Amino acid sequence: MRHPSSLPHRTVREDLRLPLADGTTLAARLWRPVSGPPVPALLEYLPDRLSDWTAARDAERHPWYAGHGYASVRVDLRGHGNSDGLPGEAHGEQYGERESADGVEVVRWLAEQPWCSGRVGLFGIGPGATGALRIAALAPEPLAAVVAVCPSDDRYGNEASYLGGSVLGCDLPAGSAARLAAAARPPDPRYVGDDWRLMWLERLGSLEPPVHTWLAHQSRDAYWRRGDLGEDYAAIRAAVLAVGGWAEPSRDCVLRLVEHLTAPVRGLIGPWAHQYPDRERGPGPAIGFLQETLRWWDQWLKGEERGVLDEPGLRSWMPGPAPSPAGSPQRAAPTGGDAAPAGRWIGEDGWPSDDVREIHYGLADTLRTAGTPEGERFVPVRTPQQTGVEAGRPPPPRRPRRLPPRPRAEDGRSVCFDSAPLAERTEILGRPSLVVRLRCAADRGHLVVRLCDVAPDGSSALVTRGVLSLAARRGPERMTPWEPGAVEDVEVELAAIAHAFVPGHRIRLALSSTYWPWLWPLPETAGFGVDPGHSTLMLPVRHLAADVGRAPITFAEPEQGAPLEVHVAPREDGRPEQQLTLDLGGGEWRLAVCPDRGASRSYPDGLVTTERLEETYRIRRGDPLSASAHCERSVRLQRPDQGWDVTVTTGSELGCDGSDFVARDRLTAWEGGAVLFERDWERRIPRTTG
Repeated sequence: MRHPSSLPHRTVREDLRLPLADGTTLAARLWRPVSGPPVPALLEYLPDRLSDWTAARDAERHPWYAGHGYASVRVDLRGHGNSDGLPGEAHGEQYGERESADGVEVVRWLAEQPWCSGRVGLFGIGPGATGALRIAALAPEPLAAVVAVCPSDDRYGNEASYLGGSVLGCDLPAGSAARLAAAARPPDPRYVGDDWRLMWLERLGSLEPPVHTWLAHQSRDAYWRRGDLGEDYAAIRAAVLAVGGWAEPSRDCVLRLVEHLTAPVRGLIGPWAHQYPDRERGPGPAIGFLQETLRWWDQWLKGEERGVLDEPGLRSWMPGPAPSPAGSPQRAAPTGGDAAPAGRWIGEDGWPSDDVREIHYGLADTLRTAGTPEGERFVPVRTPQQTGVEAGRPPPPRRPRRLPPRPRAEDGRSVCFDSAPLAERTEILGRPSLVVRLRCAADRGHLVVRLCDVAPDGSSALVTRGVLSLAARRGPERMTPWEPGAVEDVEVELAAIAHAFVPGHRIRLALSSTYWPWLWPLPETAGFGVDPGHSTLMLPVRHLAADVGRAPITFAEPEQGAPLEVHVAPREDGRPEQQLTLDLGGGEWRLAVCPDRGASRSYPDGLVTTERLEETYRIRRGDPLSASAHCERSVRLQRPDQGWDVTVTTGSELGCDGSDFVARDRLTAWEGGAVLFERDWERRIPRTTG
């Protein structure tokens, strides 16, 4: 990682209050060149707090952009951080209509400043990327370009609430607790003065746990469609650089944006989790992403020809060893550990790609399974309730050692169809899918599909996976109960992926009817039957000669601004980040997750933050109604020199019976050692899909 000691422009940083038409002001931080003519503005507009939560990350990129001739601005959303107003979390949205309209006002305000040339670009990651695209869909006149990293164009299916029409077990309650805790953090008196307590109490009083709203809309109804980019891609007029990682869910969105946007667009998908691609946090390799985005900004905001449209429409990372000459041995790519994975960059003119074709593999012929009763047409799939406890989390954490482990244990609990050892290399790029003929004895069910790569020694590596609620088989907009005993053909799409199956390896398709804690268990445990003779796996196979004659795709080494001096004191409780236990007497599986946010951080301005987070998922063998998810979060903010000491804790517990979800939530705020605010919720929400 390079941190240049000097940049082309000397810069200055200043904190601002941006006015909105209704009198609300938003907290902002601006980096810009000290002198010279007006320059384009770059805006990152987030609910996360600029004065602490994203301060270290902001220091990596905003000063760097300013040093290359831009006014780079970081703004807190209304009701978050040190901004005025109330958050929109009561409706389960971070970027609702109000927040997007505020964003349009901010874009126009920036364009009118004397230091701005009148041209504006938007960028962000995760919710920030999604918000940037939603603002772009409103087409404010000054906005000319967007860089969206890990965006979402489908609130229902791509934002950790539902997957394939099924309720997510881990990220739905955990995501709700996280958003509640984030929205409940107080303004900082250093930046807002003595009004901080009144602002905080008004903020706390406005909050509701988002899980209540999310579970009230279990199909993709008007609530989820409102603001979805997929409803009108043509509304976006700004040029879009869409970026994702193969280790996080947004890669499907990147492919859809490249396919459907009518504005200039380029896609980039690398071997990353949920992070900016210049951050060396694994899986890697990191790239010179800031330099790459600078080309994008220069092209669209300064009118300089930087050749960005000469790049392939989609650049992506193909994992695994590079193709070898005929007759040469090939080795599988390394997995796990902290080493950067093997692979290469490939390019497609657009998406869908002319170099990718759909190859069909019949489950009865090409792929085979063992253990089917003689004369029985349907293979029974009725998996244990604990299937999935070793599956990792959606989205996976950032560090390689915490990505989904080798799924051999999961394979043992599933019904597997294996190919013969491959005679030649097979590369896939895109979304695999499965058309399968099912017989289901109940009116609801889950179909979980995993695609794995099996080495000659029998070890299995997860490639990608997909989920379908059988009630959503005709689309997530409505839930259609299955007629018990009926036979139907259904299709399930797996998440997009790039992968190279090398000679001697086998393709495995693993099917299960359960997947806890990814999916909330259904009351029925009957499973389903699969007719292999009328079922087909379809893989998007890329031509092995597709790269012949193409210029190699390369990137500069990562470069960032000087790091912010934040002192981190690691968690001292000694708990493992993930622990799976089985109570042999009671038959209960317990998964405890303690991510590495337990550290204390001391910032240069004197602020000290301490976080605690624990998630616990339980289920008893053979009892789907025993499933429970419990999430506890704690955030403490201190300014020892001012005697300021506040803490926010949230607890979210989700359970169920045969007819309802039962959600229990708690929010408590302390000032010093005294409780300043406390509220508890309990809701019963009918199970319409889960």
